[in-house]
Amino acid sequence: MAKARTHLPAALRVRPGRRCPLHDRDADRTFGWSEAEARMVTAQMAIRLEELQYKMYADGRYALLVVLQAIDGGGKDSTIRHVFSAFNPQGCTVTAFKAPSPEELRHDYLWRIHRHAPAKGEVAVFNRSHYEDVLVVRVDNLAPRAVWQARYQQINQFESLLTGCNTRVVKLFLQISRDEQKQRFQQRVDEGRKQWKFDPDDLRKRAQWPQYQRAYEDMLSKCSTRATPWYVVPADRKWLRDLAVSQILLETLESLPLRYPAPKYNPKTVRIR
Repeated sequence: MAKARTHLPAALRVRPGRRCPLHDRDADRTFGWSEAEARMVTAQMAIRLEELQYKMYADGRYALLVVLQAIDGGGKDSTIRHVFSAFNPQGCTVTAFKAPSPEELRHDYLWRIHRHAPAKGEVAVFNRSHYEDVLVVRVDNLAPRAVWQARYQQINQFESLLTGCNTRVVKLFLQISRDEQKQRFQQRVDEGRKQWKFDPDDLRKRAQWPQYQRAYEDMLSKCSTRATPWYVVPADRKWLRDLAVSQILLETLESLPLRYPAPKYNPKTVRIR
């Protein structure tokens, strides 16, 4: 008998205030889906995602911000390439947040983030985000504990501001196991076209795996709210990851009361010769 296939958004959503332990075994879950089924459904959803993005762009009242967080090798770039290719680049931007520049360091830590928030009608994808300021800043002791501890509430307030202005915020944590990260790092070292993606400093961060897992767990429990929940996406299997992300995006866009604007002319009177 075939296993029941789980609708993933509800299963992966982090309940507000709940602790979210991260276990390596969970990164490989399939929830009853086979690869063939997942790939077929993901391709079908891409068509619907394109339609809804077009409608949101035309509507012009709502925006969508997608936050992607993951440990090194977690698949953020791959997710953007495989899932967000469904969107028209005219209405979709991708911003990768690296270490802050000297100019950015002269401002508050959210200044550089807010500048890239999506305009009405648009989709913005953040490859890493404001959450780096409670992750790497915490693990590498770049700021006192009291400073980064206060940022959880500040981030929640910032995201509440966005949602109050009709920007839906979708936050995706791509969870991979430590063994999967090892395999992906080795692949980068072995394959010539991927060697540029490997940084020897990645090994230092890999040694900090336990510290990062605790930081991610706090991020998930303290910043998953009813309006802006976190989703923990099992990402060892890329096809399951793409399915889950597509389902979450589709559910979010379908929840918006999108409509095409009425024309500012009477179509019945137009005669094109």
